[in-house]
Amino acid sequence: MDADIQNFFGSVSQDWLVRFLEHRIGDKRIIRLIRKWLKAGILEDGIVTVDDRGTGFSPLLANIYLHYVFDLWAERWRQRGATGDMIIVRYADDVIVGFEHEDDVRRFLDAMRVRLEEFALSLHPDKTRLIEFGRFAAVDRKRRGLGKPETFAFLGFTFICGKSRKGRFQVRWKTRGDRMRAKLKDIKVELRRRMHWPIPKQGKWLEQLVKGHFGYFAVPTNIRALTAFRYRVIDLWRRSLRRRSQKDDATWERIAELANDYLPKRCNLHPWPSVRFAVSHPR
Repeated sequence: MDADIQNFFGSVSQDWLVRFLEHRIGDKRIIRLIRKWLKAGILEDGIVTVDDRGTGFSPLLANIYLHYVFDLWAERWRQRGATGDMIIVRYADDVIVGFEHEDDVRRFLDAMRVRLEEFALSLHPDKTRLIEFGRFAAVDRKRRGLGKPETFAFLGFTFICGKSRKGRFQVRWKTRGDRMRAKLKDIKVELRRRMHWPIPKQGKWLEQLVKGHFGYFAVPTNIRALTAFRYRVIDLWRRSLRRRSQKDDATWERIAELANDYLPKRCNLHPWPSVRFAVSHPR
């Protein structure tokens, strides 16, 4: 189940939020300050909007709210209602829940809708969907005459049912195409602003951008997307250098040398899950 809560930050019940906070915070002064902060409103384009709903785009208060509304309830449902294995992953208002049995996911979805309505929330009708994904999805869909397993997006990645070099099932991570295009568009705009900077200064700036991008997206199975991103950054840099002078000396050979001097090479910076989760305490 790929779920998204509709207009979450603007729909949170402030009364319920304060009750959840009072469950752990006994200092009335802190509660009073939070109430005042919630009532202060949001300033956008010079206009202050005050509403009796919402968290003011606070991720901290949002997570507290969903901890009581969803996390604790979902854990209890998994223990009492699930007939098979069940995995829950939530980041802010984006939720991914994996089920072993289809009947479980349909019952959970119905129960989740009812649970959220009790706390002034609702699921987004277009962004919430059930998909067949996992180790046996490809075989089962092929047997029924369907196409490849569907993919889903989460935290900037597209997750794909794939195979390893040995032919075994493997969940493949790939940078979301829209996220990469948006990032490259921003770099293009900023390069124009920095068109007349010295080349070493431009190189240092681009190095930080590429290193930051790789620091998040350099996961196993995503090497092609990293290669494409680095290539596009190099091409944007070449075009920017060609625009700032009538002397066209920004050839691919020249820009390749600059890229090797400043831009980091694509590589996996994060280990495989089997290595990442194989952690034991010294004792």
